[in-house]
Amino acid sequence: MLDDLCDVHNHFLKLENRYYRRYGKYAGRYRLQPHLTKLLERTHKHWTWIPRDILDAVIIRIHLSFKNFFDVPKFGRPKHKKRGKYRSAKFQSAYLLEEGRVRLSFKEWDAPSQSFKFNKRWFSFHQHRDWKGNVRYIQILRDAVGTYWLYIVTDDVSKEVLPATGESVGADNVIQGMDLVYSQTKSGMKDAFLTLSTGEKIQSPQFLKQSLKALRSLNKAFSRKVVGSNNWWRCLRQLTRLYRHVANQRKDWHWKFATDLCQRFDTIVTEKLNLRGMKRLWGRKVSDLAFGQFVEILKFKCLKHNREFLQSGQWTPTTKPCSDCGYHNEELSLSDRQWTCSKCGSHHDRDVNAAINILRAARGPSVEQT
Repeated sequence: MLDDLCDVHNHFLKLENRYYRRYGKYAGRYRLQPHLTKLLERTHKHWTWIPRDILDAVIIRIHLSFKNFFDVPKFGRPKHKKRGKYRSAKFQSAYLLEEGRVRLSFKEWDAPSQSFKFNKRWFSFHQHRDWKGNVRYIQILRDAVGTYWLYIVTDDVSKEVLPATGESVGADNVIQGMDLVYSQTKSGMKDAFLTLSTGEKIQSPQFLKQSLKALRSLNKAFSRKVVGSNNWWRCLRQLTRLYRHVANQRKDWHWKFATDLCQRFDTIVTEKLNLRGMKRLWGRKVSDLAFGQFVEILKFKCLKHNREFLQSGQWTPTTKPCSDCGYHNEELSLSDRQWTCSKCGSHHDRDVNAAINILRAARGPSVEQT
């Protein structure tokens, strides 16, 4: 089914690209869906066995991708998919959910009646928790390892409100100084994730770095296999499974750390960063920290637990101003991890001072510059 949906995606993406070359805009779902009806009746009858709402979901996904391409800056056009690379199918109907089982309905050709009839099949899944609210739709996802996942989307928007603490915190990401910190410590980036305005410095576990030896060994073995052989596919699955394990470790740590922040603080402030530019400078180190993923998780947790999440501007001065008097230290360099304000005499840790300024910049007027 996913391979056929890949063909549907590529077919309608070609139509959209041709329409874009001719008219400079996209055709949209309301032109493509009637065209799909004609295809199912004439030239592409082999797609008929898939329920219509699943086929429509592919067109809607292309429609939304082109809409974002026109409306959202730096959002690229959707790309063609290879067979075996198309990941998911959305079921808005033709399913029935029970505890640990799901029934999916597909169309099957019935020779005696010379027509398509629904064939209902049951599939078992591991249900690790109960869902809340009414089910809106389900989605089946196939990851790179080949494991199938069932996503159940409901209309539940309930919050788990945590008791108020009356505390606020600013968080400074120290990726910008990681090359210096890394060269000084030799053993790794000791303070390479967040510094809080309370003075705490959160170290990143760097799960990718921990697994580099195993990844290099598997990549070396993978390069020696005959392409397309059974051993080649077996080694590829091992390599993909290890990457998935690293990603799951990192995401689990992000969720737990975000929950801890929400339990301790009512207001959480971070700064906006140019992560794409940082990746060009430091590559794997930035990807291993995955600060962008953490911010999205933190936003969701703040919404769920009724916490306030704020971000200071990307160009807001937070490192050089003194958090006590506002004096702007123009002579501060990247190698200065501790410095003393020449105006008021306050001694600052570079990152803690920046975290305090981030908190103040988001909650009120920007830090004074003198």
